[in-house]
Amino acid sequence: MNTRSITHVFFILILCCYTSFSKAQGYKIDVSVKGWQDTTLILGHYFNKKMLVNDTIYIDNNGAGTFTGEEKLPGGVYIIYMPDQTYFDIIVDDEQHFSITANKENPVQSLVIHGNKQEKAFNDYQKFIFSKQEKAKEIQEKLKDKDQYTKEQQDTFKKQLSELSTDVQSYWDKILHLHEGTFLASFIKAMREIEVPDFKALNQPDSVIQVKRYQYYKQHYFDNIDMNDDRLLRTPFFTGKLENFFSKTILQLPDSIVKEAVRVIDMAKGNKDMEKYLIQFTFNYANESKLMGMDAAMVQLGEKYYLSGIADWVDQEFIDKLEDRITKLKPNLIGNTAPDLKMVSPNNQYYRLSEVYAPITILIFWEPDCGHCKKEIPKLKELVWDKYQDVGVKIFAVFTQHEKEKWTDFIADHQLEEWINVYDPYHQSNFRNLYDIYSTPAIYILDENKKIIGKRIGAEQVPDFIDHQLKLNKQAAASL
Repeated sequence: MNTRSITHVFFILILCCYTSFSKAQGYKIDVSVKGWQDTTLILGHYFNKKMLVNDTIYIDNNGAGTFTGEEKLPGGVYIIYMPDQTYFDIIVDDEQHFSITANKENPVQSLVIHGNKQEKAFNDYQKFIFSKQEKAKEIQEKLKDKDQYTKEQQDTFKKQLSELSTDVQSYWDKILHLHEGTFLASFIKAMREIEVPDFKALNQPDSVIQVKRYQYYKQHYFDNIDMNDDRLLRTPFFTGKLENFFSKTILQLPDSIVKEAVRVIDMAKGNKDMEKYLIQFTFNYANESKLMGMDAAMVQLGEKYYLSGIADWVDQEFIDKLEDRITKLKPNLIGNTAPDLKMVSPNNQYYRLSEVYAPITILIFWEPDCGHCKKEIPKLKELVWDKYQDVGVKIFAVFTQHEKEKWTDFIADHQLEEWINVYDPYHQSNFRNLYDIYSTPAIYILDENKKIIGKRIGAEQVPDFIDHQLKLNKQAAASL
């Protein structure tokens, strides 16, 4: 054989090996589900508490089919979804050429795996957990029936539950030891709750110990979760863990939310997919919150991650809209001094918001044709003005439209003449942008220095804010 022939054959061998290697990079999952035939199966994965579809196949009259694709699947917990809307979970990671066989009626218990060690171990874990859950359920049912069992028997049941918990913990430890470095180990570890010290050795009051335990729990909440492992995004519990942390563990204050959001996002630096998800999750949490004042958290997170260019996956249209939204929100965030307004009354007298002297000023934007305003304005008079005008509370009421006659008729009909009633007929105050007025009514509560202490609440909530602020004012005066 001449050199040219050898070279040609060698090239063909390389090409064949490369082709085989390329094909091996994809996924090929042979599935056989006894009890199903001539129907479809779906392969999906968990993400953000949802199931997203990866592949769909038609299985033959023996219940067999193959999920296949040229590119590897991202690691995570996947779902085989059956026609009757039941499903079972499998782990997909490095080994993506394997086969599974199961029965339609009880797929988890009947599952047989070939070619995927992690999935085999995961299925063994599922079977183990299922058996322990069944035993725990039986014991818990007995504990509910206190009249049938003696205290000694109940103590025995409680001990049995504790032993079951110990068994589960031991099984988790075994998986972490035998499968160290795998996604299965990362998955199991992430599901474990952290152990919080009791701090009893401090010999402190219970209140101090409880604070210590809370602070430890908050600080170490994510110790068992590797934020650089984006495979955890494709699990059924990850988003739930985040939601529990941000909604139930952290104080629902903008500064607290932002501080913890930044800390959690920093844990994922180096993993673009995880960092992206955490930025989106925390921003959306603040943006969608119904809690008063949480817009301040949205503004801070929006500026830090989106307007700065860190979130480089969003398009310019989103950035432009967000920038406009933040521009409108920033002047009227809680804690800021209320932007000044110079407006005119029905009898053409000018008033400035900054010159209203009052321990508390209620600033309301409204219009007489607004159905909700027709309900809220009379409530505001009854619950706030009639009750608190004697202690100096003032109402600065801004009419947002221009039909002066409707406005003045409403004022007269509802006896609102003693309010500071104003409007902006010449469009000089920019009140819509300064106070983000896109609908009415919109109520702001200002302290004696015109600092915003409440915003966008109903008339029925205003008295609580007034009472609280008057109490603070009284305490401050007493301390002088």
